[in-house]
Amino acid sequence: MAQDWSDVIKGEILARNPEIASINKQIHENPELAYEEYKAHDDFVSILKSLGFDVTPRAFGVETAFSAESGSGGRLLIFNAEYDALPGIGHACGHNLIASSSFASFLGVAAALKASGIPGRVRLLGTPAEEGGGGKLKMIASGAYKGAAACLMVHPGPGHNLSGSIRGVSYVRMLANVKMRVYFTGRESHAAIAPWDGVNALDAVCLSYNAISMLRQQIHPYERIHGVFRSAGDRPNVTPANCCVEYYVRSETRSGAERLWQRVLKCFEGAALATGCEIRVEPLNSYADVRPNVSLCKAYMDVMPEGTVSYSEPADILAGSTDMGDVCYECPGFHGVFGIGTKEGEANHTKGFAAAAGTDDSFERAKECGMGMALVGWKVLSDDEFAEEMQKEWEQDMKLAAEGK
Repeated sequence: MAQDWSDVIKGEILARNPEIASINKQIHENPELAYEEYKAHDDFVSILKSLGFDVTPRAFGVETAFSAESGSGGRLLIFNAEYDALPGIGHACGHNLIASSSFASFLGVAAALKASGIPGRVRLLGTPAEEGGGGKLKMIASGAYKGAAACLMVHPGPGHNLSGSIRGVSYVRMLANVKMRVYFTGRESHAAIAPWDGVNALDAVCLSYNAISMLRQQIHPYERIHGVFRSAGDRPNVTPANCCVEYYVRSETRSGAERLWQRVLKCFEGAALATGCEIRVEPLNSYADVRPNVSLCKAYMDVMPEGTVSYSEPADILAGSTDMGDVCYECPGFHGVFGIGTKEGEANHTKGFAAAAGTDDSFERAKECGMGMALVGWKVLSDDEFAEEMQKEWEQDMKLAAEGK
């Protein structure tokens, strides 16, 4: 019986190739920044409605989010469709492929629910602004993931980092990320006539930058600190009175990232003290660490073509941060990675990666992953024993997370 529904899932995804390919192409060719993904939102809503799904546009209080659902009763399964791009380099993180794979998964599971008549619900969420905007954080706050049995998505990564027949990695940890904007306020003066009257905010910026650079020698290999100057003065002959920097601080866990931030904060406070500046810290949308559910990861490996998915090697294939980490604190989560046809130096957030994300081969790989996720999702909805095991594992992991482990 289970095989019959598996065939339904695969058949539906193959039959809906035109719709999935259309979404993939439209998103890649029309890159939109965080919270500006109006075309992607409207295209998704239009296609889903044309296929007969119940769709909520502008869902969960986010203008460019949507929610589509199928089925009734039972457990709730969620797939995330991301579609925001990066400034200047378009879909250099391949969110068109994320959207396509999740769309395929949703269609496959929805078809199986309809054909089988079993209790269960599948939801496709359009989740804007992953690239620093924290779209999922707003959706979590509005209840988008409340009561979910699991949430799944896959992310493209640099294929040149994979070897042999391996095309993807199932268990992928990603770092927690504390994001802060820091303002230094000094006092203007004429830099030539009366420099002694000024309090130089740019000096505070430079002192903090150098202090943080020294701090990097005493942090763990998996930790990261990086920042940019948002404003650093206007004219050389005016002592800068208002300067701003923005920093990301990453570590293995949410509590670890917060501890590291406290060390970085001392660099800013010390620079302010040394220069006589005032300091103000503005928290941005910080991301939790991705904590994959082992049961989901193993199930994904079981349904993918043999020998094509590694469990956890290479561990650093996608060593950044994402708001999917916060979803993993809401319900059991899966955030696997699949490689696309990149060359050396074309990892995520490069123009080369953006070009690779638009190829037919990358789309086919995304669709293959979408089929795998659909089969795992079906197991979540139809296999009570598996769902119970998955839930118990997640509850235990959340206890470890609360302990900072």
